[in-house]
Amino acid sequence: MVAAPLNHRTLAELAAAGVVRAARVMSQGGAWGVMVEYGAMQRPLAAQRGKARLFRRLETVVAYLKGIGIDRFDVDTANYDPARTGRARPDRAAALKQAHRAAAYDKWFRAKVQESLDDPRASIPHDKVSARWSRKRAQLARKAGGPRGARD
Repeated sequence: MVAAPLNHRTLAELAAAGVVRAARVMSQGGAWGVMVEYGAMQRPLAAQRGKARLFRRLETVVAYLKGIGIDRFDVDTANYDPARTGRARPDRAAALKQAHRAAAYDKWFRAKVQESLDDPRASIPHDKVSARWSRKRAQLARKAGGPRGARD
């Protein structure tokens, strides 16, 4: 009986409890999936979004299963297609780089905001700041030779 997929956490708990009867690594074209048997159930390993989790490299599956305590498993290569392995995903690489840049900027920005909030100096009222910058703009406009650029 094949039931709903297992997530990583559940599989790790089952392995720790010693109730996993068998694990089978099966080829899916150029990737590898995992089917787990425990009790009368047979369930595939799921990714975070609920679909079956697929690994690109057999070595990664081996490390994953050994890491959660499953040292013995079968490998089914019936559907293995070496021509479909190692597909490059430049679109995902670019998206991940952008996500990392955005996360770094967000971290920097939040630190700057927190630094400003933690500043012990008294705040300056908006009216005073506005008046100060109006005077500064007027001085710069006079230096530049006229009212150009002054926004009073």
